[in-house]
Amino acid sequence: MNLESLKPEIEANVPGCRLEILSNPSPSGQHTLLVDPEHALAIATYLRDAADLRFDYCSNVTGIDWPAPEAPGKMKLKEMEEDLEQDDDAQAPGHLEAVYHLYSMEKKHGPVILRMRTEDRARRVHLPSLTPVWRSADFQEREIFDLFGIIFDGHPDLRRLLMWEEFKDHPMRRDYVEPDDYEYEPTAHDEVLRKTMHHHAKHQ
Repeated sequence: MNLESLKPEIEANVPGCRLEILSNPSPSGQHTLLVDPEHALAIATYLRDAADLRFDYCSNVTGIDWPAPEAPGKMKLKEMEEDLEQDDDAQAPGHLEAVYHLYSMEKKHGPVILRMRTEDRARRVHLPSLTPVWRSADFQEREIFDLFGIIFDGHPDLRRLLMWEEFKDHPMRRDYVEPDDYEYEPTAHDEVLRKTMHHHAKHQ
């Protein structure tokens, strides 16, 4: 699917939408279409329903964490986010992405790859759910919510999928720090056991 021709077609049929083609220099050459969250649901509906497109199948949804480079003075990302909590007007570093791979089973073409970006990766992490358009996105958006922390507005059942409800943080974030006590590990062994013993020794 040629994104250069698809982009103006979408823009003509979804007034006000903002689209950008992101080039992929790898051998696969799978370029992607960055869509603005405000119009994402309308864009998705058009891609599914347009007679010449009929992107009726979402095969895969994944998350990406894009932290910003270290600030001057090598302030760590976690320190920057803690500092930003004191300033609601500050722009948090980096952003999160949700990436959707679309195919048409009816027309036998694809993929078209859509990307959506959050405003930041600290507090403004909302994106619209595309599950109402492609039911196959349901569990995959839940996995992204669980592991990356993107909140999908309009999702029919947004809750953790792999981690338990009381779990804190999101394990696929690039600045995630794993616990050193592993109280939830039923059979601690090897490196896990060493970390557990070290943790308890520090807290005796």
